[in-house]
Amino acid sequence: MTPVPDPKSRVGGNSVAQATRLRSCLYVLLGTVLLGPAIAGGCSEQPRAGKVTGTIPADLQAGEAGFNTYCARCHGERAAGTNQGPPLVHKIYEPSHHGDGAFYRAPANGVRAHHWNFGDMPKIPGVTTEDVALIIQYVRWLQRQAGIT
Repeated sequence: MTPVPDPKSRVGGNSVAQATRLRSCLYVLLGTVLLGPAIAGGCSEQPRAGKVTGTIPADLQAGEAGFNTYCARCHGERAAGTNQGPPLVHKIYEPSHHGDGAFYRAPANGVRAHHWNFGDMPKIPGVTTEDVALIIQYVRWLQRQAGIT
């Protein structure tokens, strides 16, 4: 008597495991083709920042001054970015993705490059926790003005 193969164990002449691996490879390939340019482009091209103009409210001017002293050299005027650092007025830096804690840690510890190709951010000597608190308020205001919340 010839054994009858279990129909669930064979798919188009391949085992279920082989078919699953093939399907997984196809998903990876499809994802690479469809998403690869978007992911790579987001990291290799100069990111675009929201543009904020107008007068800074008086209660945020100390944060602006701190930002200009410690951050603007790389992150640009009004956090719009430069060739040396990304814009902080960008959806990637919204509070739900980069909370205030990330902004406190960055100058204290430095940051390994992980979103853009600007290189690692070094520690920022001389900036205090109080400075960073004021800078965060300023940057979050800039983000809100640009529609990033």
